[in-house]
Amino acid sequence: MNKAELVEEVASQTGLTKRACRQTIDSITSVIADSLASGEKVTLVGFGSFKVRQRKARQGRNPQTGGRIQIPAKKVPKFEPGKNLKEAVA
Repeated sequence: MNKAELVEEVASQTGLTKRACRQTIDSITSVIADSLASGEKVTLVGFGSFKVRQRKARQGRNPQTGGRIQIPAKKVPKFEPGKNLKEAVA
């Protein structure tokens, strides 16, 4: 499911306009991204948690030259599904 399909489904379930649903989804994703950027954890009870993880620096290999390269440490977003989501998928 892509964003347009999500907007369509939310609009049909709620009776809201597609425009209102798109704005709401954009706002939710923006708030989650801003919270993660500031180091906060976002928990949606029953659905899951979004958090930032620190990935360690490591050695890699350049696929074109075969030479070793240093891949720097970086922060990456991580999603951990909640109990209800796990049960719904299982």
